[in-house]
Amino acid sequence: MKSRILPSISTNRIAQYWVLTKPRVTHLAVFCAVIGMFLSTRGMVPWQAFIGGTIGIWLLAGSAFAVNCLLDHRVDALMRRTAQRPSARGEITPTEIIAFSTLLGTTGALLLYAFTNSLTMWLTLATFVGYAIIYTVFLKPSTPQNIVIGGAAGAMPPALGWSAITGTVPADAWILVLIIFVWTPPHFWALALYRYQDYIDSGLPMLPITHGKRYTRLQILLYSIVLFLVSLMPFLHRMSGYVYLVSAILLSSVFLGYAWKLWRNYSDALSRSMFRYSIVYLSLLFAALLIDHYLEIFLFD
Repeated sequence: MKSRILPSISTNRIAQYWVLTKPRVTHLAVFCAVIGMFLSTRGMVPWQAFIGGTIGIWLLAGSAFAVNCLLDHRVDALMRRTAQRPSARGEITPTEIIAFSTLLGTTGALLLYAFTNSLTMWLTLATFVGYAIIYTVFLKPSTPQNIVIGGAAGAMPPALGWSAITGTVPADAWILVLIIFVWTPPHFWALALYRYQDYIDSGLPMLPITHGKRYTRLQILLYSIVLFLVSLMPFLHRMSGYVYLVSAILLSSVFLGYAWKLWRNYSDALSRSMFRYSIVYLSLLFAALLIDHYLEIFLFD
């Protein structure tokens, strides 16, 4: 009888630790890092750097999110969106979370040092500190611009991926970082709008709470206009061709359309739809960069 129960308990425990890494967010970050790897070279990506870099970045990202869950466990318990996290429910103790995060982070750093280079390791560790400590501890509870300032850490994955392959972070990589940096505020503020009550309950100074929904909708629209322009920079900087240009115009037009509708006629359903599209948008935009990159190599090399 015991042998039939134990696997269920073990599986549930693993699932709880898995939740601490915020897997959907981690997967998007790692995806952007991998795109940076492939865009960094016109040749083959070294498989050791690719595998070691991907796993190392994933582990350190998961470690940072686990620390975030630990530091935010009281706030998370007040919000319906996050109340089911094992850290908020007390199902995993702070000591266990610290040990788990330390294991992930140490392993990730060692993999990056061994299979990529020291620059990538230090940049990824700096990103860890930027998100898990500076954003979570200082920015998130103190300023409505937390997402804007803290977004710098969340925008780093393409630079990390680029560095993992080349050991450098040129202008092309920073353009990709800039795209994510500008994308982050409208992406997250759309969530904050339809989760308005959650943020009132949490006490966090999110923009819709401190400045009102109408002001937030205006900021989403303005950032979406800037994002449209920034999304064209890979083409203008000659790091991509017309396949990406057309894709960026179409994808960014839809994004801007959501922002315009949200500004003119708000509803929670529309805000939720914009939030979900924003994730699709970033994924497809970076995928278009990758496709364009290899089409250029295939046609002209």
